[in-house]
Amino acid sequence: MKRQVNRKELIYIHLNAAHQYTISYGIDFLEFARSLPKELNHLLLLKHRFEGAEFNLHTRFEYVDAEDVGKLLKEDIAEYGDFCWMDFEDYDGLNELDGQEIAELLYLGHCKHHLRIPFYNKLNNRYTYLSQDDEWFNKIYYRYVSDFYHMLGTAVSLKLGYFRSERSFFSLRKGTPFPPIPKEMIASFTDEMKEGMVVSLSKTIQSRTKVEVPVWVVGDYINMDEMFDDYAVNFKNAPDGYYEFDKKTHEWSVYF
Repeated sequence: MKRQVNRKELIYIHLNAAHQYTISYGIDFLEFARSLPKELNHLLLLKHRFEGAEFNLHTRFEYVDAEDVGKLLKEDIAEYGDFCWMDFEDYDGLNELDGQEIAELLYLGHCKHHLRIPFYNKLNNRYTYLSQDDEWFNKIYYRYVSDFYHMLGTAVSLKLGYFRSERSFFSLRKGTPFPPIPKEMIASFTDEMKEGMVVSLSKTIQSRTKVEVPVWVVGDYINMDEMFDDYAVNFKNAPDGYYEFDKKTHEWSVYF
């Protein structure tokens, strides 16, 4: 049974660089989409419950036009259970997929794992998004790892904004958002993310001049209940590093 926790409390990331994917907790589909360097294009839906999808006769999959992605973003995706998709560039490429490739997509949506790393030149896809109870367990493949670093740096700042609306200690001027953490600073924790790292928003520390967001290495998890158990032990120890925001300069830095 899932532990009842504040959904904004932390972000867990495990990076598998060899196979170009992350496993995460704490970032949902809306936050993911808002944090990407470019807006999402058309989405090929592998597992979903979206009633506004269209049907592609060649692949027998449903899809969402780029202009309708906004409607999907308004859905309560966590209620879908499984939610799996892959972006694609144009319909011609979708209609060129062969039987083997379609079979790979079926396996991908069913098992949430690849037969081969799921990037197809015919689709020119940047992402493959596989979630169960969206935000609780998300497995995302990135064609370009820089997209992941950009997404995470933006998502952390967004979630700090949620906390600022709930807690008085984030004393930025009202209406002033936290700027994204630069992707180069996110990347400085790559080794920790390869082991499995938590970014703890609830343990963030504030002084008059700065905000410190701590991170802990907790290990490689698929079961998020087990991840929380390890986090509950680790946060009692000194963090493995910080993302630090300077209130005066509005700039980020990192410390180990």
